[in-house]
Amino acid sequence: MIIRVGIVDDHAIVRTGLRQFLSEQVDLRVTGEAANGTEALDLVRRGEVDVLLMDLSMPGQSGVDALAAIRARAAELPILILSGFPETHYATTLLRQGASGYLNKECDPEEIVKAIRTVARGRRYITSQVAELLADTMAGGTDKLPHESLSERELQVFLRLAKGETVGHIAESMFLSVKTVSTYRTRVLEKLKLASNSDLTYYALKNGLIQ
Repeated sequence: MIIRVGIVDDHAIVRTGLRQFLSEQVDLRVTGEAANGTEALDLVRRGEVDVLLMDLSMPGQSGVDALAAIRARAAELPILILSGFPETHYATTLLRQGASGYLNKECDPEEIVKAIRTVARGRRYITSQVAELLADTMAGGTDKLPHESLSERELQVFLRLAKGETVGHIAESMFLSVKTVSTYRTRVLEKLKLASNSDLTYYALKNGLIQ
């Protein structure tokens, strides 16, 4: 049985790499690509995919919003989230919101193939790390780290600031106004109870969010 896969990522180079790798598998065929949530919805609407492999951070609409929109349209379609963020940020939230699995982009490509095959069979793909997080959440025993309360956009801005990017540069690359990015920065500092960009860098390094 051939599994038709749709790839949703705003970077063409990532889509090309995934397409090449997946085409080497006898049972997988990439039948559609999308660069954002709107295109992903079109892909789903055409009914040409069995599994959607979706990046979380896309221009215009967050992966979380795109997931909700696709779920409303195609409740049964397996959606596998491939994210640049570590599992600790979003995995449990997204699984609760209807994702079929969550993989970090750092994972072994073989794991992506395994995950696609698993979700295509109607099962969820959960890594051991995510399973632990889910168990902790259900036991109610986790003390959330401050950064876990950030929205996806706040987290993106936070990580870019922590890596030393300027507000102007972030605004340009995220297609936002400087004022909007400054507002995100203020919110991030408030939520993390920090005072400066160097505090953000220290916090991110200490918590393993940046190398």
